[in-house]
Amino acid sequence: MKVKRYTIETKIRILREAQSRDKTIQDVCRERQISEQSFHRWKRELGMLELNQAKQLKELQRENARLKRMLADEMLGKELLKEVLEKKL
Repeated sequence: MKVKRYTIETKIRILREAQSRDKTIQDVCRERQISEQSFHRWKRELGMLELNQAKQLKELQRENARLKRMLADEMLGKELLKEVLEKKL
């Protein structure tokens, strides 16, 4: 089964559609062909954020992940240098 990827804009649009209309969450999910689980996960993640706030949140999450990888690489390099120095002495 092919997995669809939705943009932040689309996710927020779907959340707003379910919030503003007279339709139930089940109806919106059925129309958009998404699971209710996905809908509630998006609602938990994006909640009442505006579009620009959601984009900024995602960008900060990507930057945070990149910084964590950089820190892990530096710590690993430091550990390798310690091991090499211990073997030489």
